Amino acid sequence: MSTKQYTVKQLILSSWIHHPTHHSLPKFAPLSPLRNWLNNLEVSDRHFAHKLCRTIPTQCPFERQINFLGRTLLRIPPLCKLNPLYNEVVALRFRAICFLADECGEDVSSYC
Repeated sequence: MSTKQYTVKQLILSSWIHHPTHHSLPKFAPLSPLRNWLNNLEVSDRHFAHKLCRTIPTQCPFERQINFLGRTLLRIPPLCKLNPLYNEVVALRFRAICFLADECGEDVSSYC
């Protein structure tokens, strides 16, 4: 193997290797503790799971369609996606439904 081929291989391989920079600032995440708390919240009580399923809605309650004489005048899009904790809250509701169905053996069709 010649020096030229070895150098080209080194250049190709070195371009694939990630070199982390230590000069980057830490990310500002003020909601991170709350996200971690919601993600680590254990659903282990039947009453708590029912309360979560009743409290957290299935669909966004703000989404509306205003009709007049059969025509749509205004459509308000779902605003839940603007909530920075939306995914964590929906995951918590899903864990509560799974707990009721799997652990308690209850019918959860009323929550879907």
